[in-house]
Amino acid sequence: MSTQTVVREGTIVPPGEVVRYDFNERVCHWLSGATYVFCMLTGLAFYSPYLYWLSFVGGGPASSRFLHPWVGLFFFVAILWMHALWKVQMATAPEDQKWKDNIKNYIENRDDQVPAQGRFNAGQKWFYWVMFYGAIVLLITGVIMWFPELIAGKAHWLLTIIIPVHAATALITIGAFIIHIYMGVLLVPGGLKGILYGRVSQEWAAHHHKLWYEKLKK
Repeated sequence: MSTQTVVREGTIVPPGEVVRYDFNERVCHWLSGATYVFCMLTGLAFYSPYLYWLSFVGGGPASSRFLHPWVGLFFFVAILWMHALWKVQMATAPEDQKWKDNIKNYIENRDDQVPAQGRFNAGQKWFYWVMFYGAIVLLITGVIMWFPELIAGKAHWLLTIIIPVHAATALITIGAFIIHIYMGVLLVPGGLKGILYGRVSQEWAAHHHKLWYEKLKK
């Protein structure tokens, strides 16, 4: 097998590396990330006049308004694809509570005091479920805002609830997204390589996701 071939997740490949994410997982991750960033920036442009300049991402105010809901649909499809790929591995595991009890050690990079973890730690699972359920709420509220005529005249007052719910949900996911970027790029060196190229060193896997790595070697 060529050393340049990236096969399924968990495969030990030379020289001294392991496949962290396979090709489908990486495409799904970056598709959901790209569509989310577009919707986040254009959504913020609509949210505040001080951020209206962000509409340049979509080519201007009018085109951003047109593209925002369509790209949002692609984001939701990507989230469903991700759910099909990872829902089993994102289920609660016994080691999750141990990670939560030691979250301060994790944040302060005292890795030697953080309990061994599986493929995804509790923090990654938190982010996953926030984005999954957030995407559902954003879809439902977004479609109603996209087609307000679907609401009967007497029930039009619901928009006064739906619009703030959409905005609040978006802000929650934005907060989670910022934490995700910080933790994935800055807090855990080497993590970005895995989602970019699919591989991490066996030392990295054993250090950050020991239970997952030990399972691979069996």
